[in-house]
Amino acid sequence: MNKCIEVHQLTKTYDGRKVVDNLTFEVEKGEVYGLLGHNGAGKSTTIECILGLNTPDSGSAKLLGKEAAKHRKTVFEKVGVQLQQSHYQNNIRVGEVCEERAAMYSHPADYHYLLKQFQLEQYIHQPVAQLSGGERQKLSVAIALIPRPEVIFLDELTTGLDVAARREVWQILKLLKKQGMTLLLTTHYMEEAENLCDRVLLIKEGQKIVEGTVDEIIKKSPYNNLEEAYLWYMGEEKLV
Repeated sequence: MNKCIEVHQLTKTYDGRKVVDNLTFEVEKGEVYGLLGHNGAGKSTTIECILGLNTPDSGSAKLLGKEAAKHRKTVFEKVGVQLQQSHYQNNIRVGEVCEERAAMYSHPADYHYLLKQFQLEQYIHQPVAQLSGGERQKLSVAIALIPRPEVIFLDELTTGLDVAARREVWQILKLLKKQGMTLLLTTHYMEEAENLCDRVLLIKEGQKIVEGTVDEIIKKSPYNNLEEAYLWYMGEEKLV
């Protein structure tokens, strides 16, 4: 398999604190890879460095074989991104958001088809602000797919959604996985990681704690489920 993302000894410091600390990992083409860690663990900063939105102090991050900051246009055409905070203009409608995004690419996907696939076509004339949380998150994935990306980044996509909406989004991501899409996602939900990820990386204070499949992560711990294993790796679960 080809390496889609290569992160090597990545380090980023803010105000004297290492937010990302000598982090190294790789993501293969067609893989769903999960970054797991508490708030402030460095997950979002790592993604920003990979995308070239943030400059690391040292180390390197390559996306599709290139440093995104140096090859922004080339990489931009092949990557879909949904970041934690998706901001839209006041009163902008669903169709307008999609049209604006499609205009940024040479060969965009048909956003009408994407909206239909995500069961959002009936909202095309509706302001984004009036969508439910689940509908907004589905829209963010649809928008991320407009460039026909080879890899897509999803940063805490389902945070704040109810169980039904979260599972609906999972079904979409599973479909993308079947289609061979490479996904890098961050999540606080262990069930989400178990359902979606081929491999996961646990990080704490910017450092790698453990990496592997969900089964491998669990087997290396004293527990038999990912949630308890995760807390144990983070130093929060003690054996009784």
